[in-house]
Amino acid sequence: MTWISLIGIALAVFALIATMAVRSGFRADFTATILGANAHVTIFETNYTDEGMHRGIIAYPEMVANVAVVDGVTRVAPIIRGQVMASSTSRNTGVEVYGETLADLRTLPLVANPEMSSGSLDDFGEGGIAVGSGVARTLGLRVGDFVTLISPDGVKTPFGTSPRINDYKIAYIFQVGRSDIDRTRIYMPFAEAQSFFNREGSADELEVAVADPEAVDDMRMALIEAAGQRVVIWTWRDASGAFLRALEVEDNVMFILMSILVLIAAMNIISGLIMLVKNKTRDIGILRTMGLTQGSIMRIFFISGASIGLVGTALGVILGVLFAIYIDTVFGFVDGIMGGGVWDPNVRYLSRLPAKLELRDVLSAVTLSLTLSFVITIFPARRAAKMDPVEALRNE
Repeated sequence: MTWISLIGIALAVFALIATMAVRSGFRADFTATILGANAHVTIFETNYTDEGMHRGIIAYPEMVANVAVVDGVTRVAPIIRGQVMASSTSRNTGVEVYGETLADLRTLPLVANPEMSSGSLDDFGEGGIAVGSGVARTLGLRVGDFVTLISPDGVKTPFGTSPRINDYKIAYIFQVGRSDIDRTRIYMPFAEAQSFFNREGSADELEVAVADPEAVDDMRMALIEAAGQRVVIWTWRDASGAFLRALEVEDNVMFILMSILVLIAAMNIISGLIMLVKNKTRDIGILRTMGLTQGSIMRIFFISGASIGLVGTALGVILGVLFAIYIDTVFGFVDGIMGGGVWDPNVRYLSRLPAKLELRDVLSAVTLSLTLSFVITIFPARRAAKMDPVEALRNE
């Protein structure tokens, strides 16, 4: 019973630490890819002309200069955005095109320094574009190949608007590690995107990066004052807020479930101690008649149960920490046994199973395990201490 209790506590603590490490790693990786490949803040502007409402930034150079001097802003880039059809040989897919200058693209962390890449950003421009690895894989493209982009909002003629169809050379293929970005995104030189999407002399929006993304909501008013009152601010929290809230709810639910697992494992200590008390009834009676106090008896059984919880918790912490540190090796082993395909990035958004070991998670697991172990040990220890020595020895 002692070994069963000890192993149960160790496995429960291990499961709790491993779950919290994966949970923290998933949130950190997901947030990092959001912040590394997307704007922290996007600024839109609505203008009214003789032709009606026009959503775009005409005086974007001045707006870039004004926003760049706001305290906390680290990057400002005008961009063109549009959705087109990408085609190569007999394959087609819908993609989202971002028009940016080479200088601005180099300041986008996960594109300039991606998880994996081929080609060179130096060839970006003059007909060369950058595509996500998922787009390249879907269309069967490699660096140096050509892809056809088809935009329905193309050349205006007396007979209506005809689609614009242009061929572009693949200069750079990147993989940021998030499936929804890698399989949909293409970067095109800013001037070429202006021409392709009929945006001459304007930009669709501004990409803004800040030093502290977690405090981006506190910068809203300063950015509006710098950009102008007609602008609309859209932050990364607005774009991914629902997903982040879902992660927080999942975090809380998983901690509760794993805590119940620890509680169930700790209940084995009660079973073991109750059996121990029953087996030691005669010894307890003899010790009490020799003058041993109730407090001494209680301490004996409390130390017995608490030591099981202490050793089990220590083993669980060691296993959990090793799992978080060597998660790639463990996952590779499991993936090999299962024949591959255990982790589908198209479903899980990230290209690998992440884990981030945080001190507060380990301390939470240790505190929970030791608290439960110590508390539930009190009840059988008190029962042993209150045993009447006369009753204990009556049938001996």
